[in-house]
Amino acid sequence: MRDGVEKKLIQYFVAIVPPSPVYEEALIQKEYFRDHYQSKASLNSPPHITLHMPFRWKEEKELTLVKKLEDFAGGFRPFRIQLDKYAAFPPRVIFMNVVRSPELDKLYLELKRFCKRELNLFNADYKEQPFHPHLTLAFRDLKKPNFERAWEEFSQREYNRSFTVGRVTLLKHTGKIWEAFKDFELPTVPGAD
Repeated sequence: MRDGVEKKLIQYFVAIVPPSPVYEEALIQKEYFRDHYQSKASLNSPPHITLHMPFRWKEEKELTLVKKLEDFAGGFRPFRIQLDKYAAFPPRVIFMNVVRSPELDKLYLELKRFCKRELNLFNADYKEQPFHPHLTLAFRDLKKPNFERAWEEFSQREYNRSFTVGRVTLLKHTGKIWEAFKDFELPTVPGAD
C-alpha cells in the first residue's frame, strides 16, 4: 500500500450455482477428476455456470456492486436449466453440457449489457468467444494424456438433470479460492419481468 491511498481490487464473477442435488453431483465429479486424472483446479470454486467472467472491483465499493446486481436480478423470473451429457473443449476442459434456452440467453445478454452500462465492465466473454454455458469439471491442470483418457470415459457417460434457476450468485476470490459471496433471488411475483 502506498501512503494508504492504494485501493484494494478484488476479483469477482457472476454465475448460476446449481441447487441440490445437482450441486453435490457436480462436486463429486470434480473430486473424481482430482482422484483419477490429477485435475484439481476446478475444486477452487463451487460448481457453477459462468454468466460473467472474473473482473476486478474495489473492495470498498462492494456494497454498490451488490446493490446494482440485486436491482438487476429483480428483473428476472426463475427458469429451468437442462444439463445433458458431457462435452469438452479439447485439450484440457471437460464439463457438464448446459442446453441453451431463450431464458438463459436473455439473462446472459442482459447481464452483459448491464455490466457494460452500469458497472463499466467489458470482459463478459472469455477471449471474445460466444456464450457457451457449461459446468466445468476439469480444466487448466488436466494434462493432455489425462484429458484423452478422461474424455474417452466421459464421452460415453450419460448425465441428464434439470433444475430451476432461482438466483444468480456473485462469487468472490479469497486470494486462494472462489467462494459464493452473495445470492440474488429471481423474484417469482407477477410483473418481475
